[in-house]
Amino acid sequence: MANDKEILADRLNAEPVIFKGCSSTELGMIVGVAILFWLPFSLLLAWMLGAIAMGFGMAAVGVVVSVLGMATVFQRIKRGRPEGYYQQWLRIRLHRLGLIQTPWVLRSGSWDIGRSSHATLPTRD
Repeated sequence: MANDKEILADRLNAEPVIFKGCSSTELGMIVGVAILFWLPFSLLLAWMLGAIAMGFGMAAVGVVVSVLGMATVFQRIKRGRPEGYYQQWLRIRLHRLGLIQTPWVLRSGSWDIGRSSHATLPTRD
């Protein structure tokens, strides 16, 4: 190797941070959701105002503002937490709302073995 001090991407443990604490995958998801929301909304609003071309400009501004805002929110949620924290937090919240099932035991309290009486142990003679 010509330069031993290079950072090799295949040796990273986690996806690198790209923008405001978000990885490229997270940033792509934020951009995708923002486009899915702002493009139809702004085109409909611009059509109602009679200037359809203006809708694309409104969508672009809305996407940029949404990306900046959501990246800041993700940065605050992820600060000082382990890798994948917010993903598990979101799945638990959706489970408690009854929207999805999680593979984790989320019950808190006393556990019971389900018997009503004690079993007697066999005796050895």
